[in-house]
Amino acid sequence: MKARHSIRILALASAAWSGAFALPAIAQTAATPVAEEEGAIVVTARRREETLVSVPIAVSAFSGEALERGGAIDISDLANVTPNTTLEASRGTNSTLTAFIRGVGQQDPVSGFEQGVGIYLDDVYLNRPQGALLDIYDVERIEVLRGPQGTLYGRNTIGGAVKYVTKMLPQDFALKIKGTYGSYDQADGIVSVSAPISDLIRVGGAVARLSRGGFGKNLTTGEDNYNKDIWAGRATFEMGGYGEPVLVRITGDYSKDNSNARGGHRLIPGQLSGAPVLGDVFDTRGGLTDPKQYVKSYGLSMNVTAELTDALTLRSISAWRKDDSASPIDFDALPAVDVDVPAYYFNEQLSQEFQLLYEQGPFHGLLGLYYLDARADTAFDVRLFTTVAGLTAFTQADVDTETYAIFGDFTFDISDQLSLSAGGRYTWDERRADILRQNYLGGGSPVFDGAGIPFGAPSTNFRGSAKYKKFTPRFSVSYKPTPDHNVYASYSKGFKGGGFDPRGVGTNAPDLNGDGIRQDSEIADFLSFAPEEVDSYEVGYKGNFMNGALYVAVAGFYADYKDVQIPGSVACTVSVGGVPTPSFCGVVSNAGKARFKGLEFESNARLGRDLINSGDRLNLATAIGYIDAEYKEYITNIGGVPTDVAAHRRVQNTPKWTASGTLSYSTPLGDGSLYLGSTASWRSKTYQFEIPNPYIDQKGYALWDASIVYTAPDDRWSLGLHGKNLLDKEYKTSGYTFVAANATTGAIINNAAGYPTPSLGKEGTLTAFYGNPRQVFLTGTVKF
Repeated sequence: MKARHSIRILALASAAWSGAFALPAIAQTAATPVAEEEGAIVVTARRREETLVSVPIAVSAFSGEALERGGAIDISDLANVTPNTTLEASRGTNSTLTAFIRGVGQQDPVSGFEQGVGIYLDDVYLNRPQGALLDIYDVERIEVLRGPQGTLYGRNTIGGAVKYVTKMLPQDFALKIKGTYGSYDQADGIVSVSAPISDLIRVGGAVARLSRGGFGKNLTTGEDNYNKDIWAGRATFEMGGYGEPVLVRITGDYSKDNSNARGGHRLIPGQLSGAPVLGDVFDTRGGLTDPKQYVKSYGLSMNVTAELTDALTLRSISAWRKDDSASPIDFDALPAVDVDVPAYYFNEQLSQEFQLLYEQGPFHGLLGLYYLDARADTAFDVRLFTTVAGLTAFTQADVDTETYAIFGDFTFDISDQLSLSAGGRYTWDERRADILRQNYLGGGSPVFDGAGIPFGAPSTNFRGSAKYKKFTPRFSVSYKPTPDHNVYASYSKGFKGGGFDPRGVGTNAPDLNGDGIRQDSEIADFLSFAPEEVDSYEVGYKGNFMNGALYVAVAGFYADYKDVQIPGSVACTVSVGGVPTPSFCGVVSNAGKARFKGLEFESNARLGRDLINSGDRLNLATAIGYIDAEYKEYITNIGGVPTDVAAHRRVQNTPKWTASGTLSYSTPLGDGSLYLGSTASWRSKTYQFEIPNPYIDQKGYALWDASIVYTAPDDRWSLGLHGKNLLDKEYKTSGYTFVAANATTGAIINNAAGYPTPSLGKEGTLTAFYGNPRQVFLTGTVKF
């Protein structure tokens, strides 16, 4: 891969950059946390420090202190308190992220499919979802930006962005030790330390051990199911900053997730074995144990900021990342090898970003260059031994992405009240794919140490590439009648490049030339899918009232979504040496058109001070999201005839309503302070896929969390008691389905026994994964 050979170039360029300015620095600015209840938290959504009121973008921000106080575990907790946002573990995984914002997202983790929501770790875009479900520790703040991003951030993202910002090292020695113990034998330990080497140089790091027993059991293997077994660490070198004109931050991070494979819960009895539905939704019977589950991710970044003049700042963000994972996915969740999928994911990326920022008088601007070279390799078996003894469909899909972009965003303050902004991005994407599908008989493929032997010629043996380019503009106008109020309107275009379906079967490509031979061009057309675009319009208001006692943000949005990329997989028949053979095929289409329109409301209200004691405070934070998301056109091939089935399709992972309220009370207690907080959140019905499925779709549900935290004088130590999902609500987050359904309506077809008819395998795959049950845990923190 080109990225491997470019690491040396990156190192030399970074060294030259550092030497040129004699000091290294960080890319994100270090914002001092401020109380959310005053609506004044500082964010860098537009690459400069601003209060939430000043930013004409729908953005939710959470300080590290607030997240710690509320007992947040990982970034999926943010979805409960952020409008129109879904962040969750992907089906059958522990740390792969599925993210949707305002109806736009992606839940397929195989190579070839890009995320619709960008995840940034200290301004570095994470190209793949494996390992992107980040645990929350040593964090400064997290920002969630809704709507297309691209004129301010390195990679163009069509749905939004989640920006995870770690803490800058303090100038004095600091040591923090945090321990957690709770239900299901949860035992976490985090140690953070930093020290100054000189007036300009600081070093520091954090080590985290995160563990928990399973919520259930695998009754076949005896392993815990839904357990947690993670080691993670971060080391940082900083030079400059704190008033110096140059600041450099070099950071390395590493995490190893050795948690057991997450097994699903069958929703119907086994159609071949007669295995009954288990009583505990966290129990499973999956028998696939090879390869051993793991996710290993690590990276190195160097962020440099140099103030060239009072008005001009130059930034460089250089990064290399890599992750490897193995996953035994038992789709049917039974001991039989009915639909078993052992899988490997190997990802690597190299990125470089330069930004030139100008800020003087009424003019603010940013000009940026971005480069990404990324490799995504996926290998997996689909073992269908109950269908045909030892039948395996093996796929090796290597999809590389190389992208260049130039982007800019400029704001002109016409007056103290009125500002105009204009930005744009030109993106060049190249996708290179090498896809092999080979059938085996007698066992699994050799890649997974199977005993199978090749059965016929490869059903796909494809190598090809495609290029995509697009200009995407953004415009906004902002009117501030006073510094505490902001009314804005914006338009932005989002874009995501096309690619190649890594699960596609080339022998199933239509013979368009009618010559009896499927040409390379015909296979390329069959496997490829086109870019998707969205035109997003937003109007909003943000304001502080009563000297900051009340913060309100309201946004209305409308989006036209075109050429929507819908990846999926179905049962199919492949011709192998003239023999019709049951198999597993990808079906990726640019479905057509979708329309999204909705409203979002966020507020922080200080309901009272000094109600009981001098210095106490009562606060209410709310977040409400509404979205009307529907397909206007959804073209699918039924019996060789293109058919619009939009009336029978739904937008996945996008509930119509999301709402939350957090009531908190803080009061002095002795020389320290006591915090009491409670959060109730609600999500309406959620469709897991475009085709409604009454078995795995989740009806509306509510969750209730609560926290009690005592903090000693001078913040020397703290003790907290936290409860998550206190009502122990069972709710589905994802699932697998391979059952027969009507091609038009998607209605499930039942067999004579009254159960869904299997479409792949003999047992019938209808498997669900669930959100965490009730958890109660105690946290203790000591600072030196």
